[in-house]
Amino acid sequence: MSTSSTSLLGPADIRQLAGRLDVRPTKQLGQNFVVDANTVRRIARLAGVGEGDLVTEIGPGLGSLTLALLETGAHVVAVEIDPKLAAELPATIATRAPEAAERFSVVLSDALLVQAQQLEVGGRTPTAVVANLPYNVAVPVLLTLLERVSTLTSGLVMVQAEVADRLAARPGDKTYGVPSVKAAWYADVRRAGAVPRQVFWPVPNVESGLVQFTARPHPDTSATREEVFACVDAAFAQRRKTLRAALAGWAGSADAAQAALDQAGIDPKIRGERLTVQEFSALAAARPKG
Repeated sequence: MSTSSTSLLGPADIRQLAGRLDVRPTKQLGQNFVVDANTVRRIARLAGVGEGDLVTEIGPGLGSLTLALLETGAHVVAVEIDPKLAAELPATIATRAPEAAERFSVVLSDALLVQAQQLEVGGRTPTAVVANLPYNVAVPVLLTLLERVSTLTSGLVMVQAEVADRLAARPGDKTYGVPSVKAAWYADVRRAGAVPRQVFWPVPNVESGLVQFTARPHPDTSATREEVFACVDAAFAQRRKTLRAALAGWAGSADAAQAALDQAGIDPKIRGERLTVQEFSALAAARPKG
């Protein structure tokens, strides 16, 4: 279902709205507003959300993507850190998508601090996240949401192209690293296309990419998420070293690292960039206790 009366924001609308609010996109907040209606509709379509879905949007800004998401029939709860933008969003929705106004709410908060209960609508929490994430905090925001909002089953986020590559990388890829492994703890992550820089205002200096994810069960391990992530951090802190050397501090000694690797069935001479999240989980579980 779509809301036929929705009027999306174009370049002139964005500039007029920003001018009236005296809003100037800032690098500090990683703000680049999407000014192309086809792009936001494409994102909403690729996200696969629709009637009955509860979607959380991080950093809605002036509401470009918000309107496209509401057009699908979904409910949207937006998280906005800027008080001026957060205050204006309901009016923008009421004017441009009046039939969708009851399906929209906004939470004034830093996305890194927001809790699942703040995103509740009608007693339920979001099942999807769709967002143009602020580039300077994209990875921590996504990982924080996946950790705190256990009901999330899918998502589509726009991030800097190289960040998209890192999030979706597989073991052995040049861009495989900490974000790749930690995201894989929660979900199957893949690239979902590119976004030209010309659809933004201001035009950024970097390319953008879409990342899509589908939630899956955590790896089967006796180790906690914190223990697994500590192992991942240690392995990539000295990523050119073999695992036996890189994990010596984490395990307590090189011999202890060797023992854990042996127990997990992992070659101590390879590097962390070769391990899957399942192997890191097995390794964390094998770490000597005490």
